[in-house]
Amino acid sequence: MSSEVGRGSASRVTHAGASHVGHVRTVNEDAWAASSPVFVVADGMGGHAGGDVASRIAVEELARLAGRELTPAGARDAVLAALVRAQARLRAYVERHSEDSRIWYAGTTVVVAVLVSGADGPGWLLAHVGDSRAYAVEPSGARQVTADHSVVAQLLARGELTPEQAAVHPERHVVTRALSSREVPEPDFLELPLSAAPRLLLCTDGVSGLVGGEELAVLAALTATSRPQEVADALVAAALSAGGTDNATALVVDVVG
Repeated sequence: MSSEVGRGSASRVTHAGASHVGHVRTVNEDAWAASSPVFVVADGMGGHAGGDVASRIAVEELARLAGRELTPAGARDAVLAALVRAQARLRAYVERHSEDSRIWYAGTTVVVAVLVSGADGPGWLLAHVGDSRAYAVEPSGARQVTADHSVVAQLLARGELTPEQAAVHPERHVVTRALSSREVPEPDFLELPLSAAPRLLLCTDGVSGLVGGEELAVLAALTATSRPQEVADALVAAALSAGGTDNATALVVDVVG
């Protein structure tokens, strides 16, 4: 799909996503939405009784930004407000189902990109909680631009693990921040000029955790003639070929012109 980047702009944004339940899980707890200027991926936690609901609610609230023209400051406020609304809905959902022993927790990771109109022209405002990631993609490769909120990321940052050890660490899926029924969201924000990310990849750890860094970079940076749908499908297919032990979701956004 494609749409205008902003009023009076010759640039256009094209995007596509792919999602798969994987080879092990029975329910896809991932969710995604893409409607300019907002692009979002969420990875639910807590099992079918909570995770799929959490990711859906987060995506629904952030998708309400669709069709708006926002400054970086305005987008930051709008994203925070959407996450607060989602958190309130999750808390109410868990309280309504308090007698159901399966529903004791509902949470999700979130990564969102908003096209904004700044003083220097259009750009990206990124926000995330958890370990769903954003990559800036150029023809030369892909660069991770979000920092995981996870136990393993903290150990890596302190030099207590090597990347090879992190890949097989028993707590590699444990996140230190999330949007949940219990926690007030604390997203990290990042601004990027469009020139730094002519292609943007948002994905869950079902992709980034199974597709090696080099392979992910190659697939994400497929030739300039490749369509976003081809890239998203290739990334999810690679995750499935690597075992498909988790739900896998990739959303690819190109800015052209």
